[in-house]
Amino acid sequence: MKTLVVLAHPKLQESRVNRMWKSRLQQEPSITVHDLYETYPSGVIDVDQEQQLLLQHDRIVFQFPFYWYSTPSLLKKWQDEVYTYGFGYGTGNQLKGKEYMLAISVGRAEESYRPDGESLYTLDQLLLPLKATVLLTEMQYVEPFVVYHAPRLTDEELEASADRLAAYLTSPAPAPASAGVLIAKS
Repeated sequence: MKTLVVLAHPKLQESRVNRMWKSRLQQEPSITVHDLYETYPSGVIDVDQEQQLLLQHDRIVFQFPFYWYSTPSLLKKWQDEVYTYGFGYGTGNQLKGKEYMLAISVGRAEESYRPDGESLYTLDQLLLPLKATVLLTEMQYVEPFVVYHAPRLTDEELEASADRLAAYLTSPAPAPASAGVLIAKS
């Protein structure tokens, strides 16, 4: 299975987690890592190129830090421009049946994402717009790979998360979400 990782991190050099994940995933022959901020520093997206990349892969993974309860802005712009009618949804949908996955680094602890936590909502609730996109594009939603408390990961935990992510993304049938979650020690 050919996997495309669409990486969206506006300050990748400042990110230990996403930088490590990118480096580790680039070692996998079945994975193409496509860094949006590196490819489009001016924010002008080549829609045809992006659509061709999507067509060449079976599994589409969106890797990003969880920013303001959503995706970084360039990833949202990418979705707005690349998922055109007749390509990403509607008559002639060319994404139908592809796997859709998320690889997310979260700054807060997992306990923050509960009705009684700081965020008042679960991460699953906050990801509903992305899950709804899967319905429109008719892709197959695969449970996300999530690392909580990302800034507090030790070097060993960081390396382990990168190896677990690579194993998760190269698995023919990824395990349930709990297999992907890593909670950093406080």
